[in-house]
Amino acid sequence: MMTFLTGRMVSRRSVLGLGFVALLILSGGPVLAQSLNDLRASGAIGEAFDGYARARDGAYRSLVQQTNAKRRSIYEQRAKGQGVSAAQVGRVYAQQIMSKAPRGTWFLSESGNWSQK
Repeated sequence: MMTFLTGRMVSRRSVLGLGFVALLILSGGPVLAQSLNDLRASGAIGEAFDGYARARDGAYRSLVQQTNAKRRSIYEQRAKGQGVSAAQVGRVYAQQIMSKAPRGTWFLSESGNWSQK
């Protein structure tokens, strides 16, 4: 499948290169990935349209900030390599994150509405 970014076609695979390993990197490693999945399933942390996590429970703001800092770094690196913006990369990653997230995960749409997987 091809994705149109900034006036050129880029394969989704070349933008993402995601897979299991990248999801672990995005979340900070195997232990943090499990922790994030548990927190997503519980509703304490949600995912957003832009590829960043959101703390739905204020007690997890620090964890979400750490996770998003790692994601931001990856998005910026990918964006630089692809000649697109980090925001565009984040949106593509968001689709993959959402598809891999556990049941019960809350998602924030661009319009500001939350929905549950």
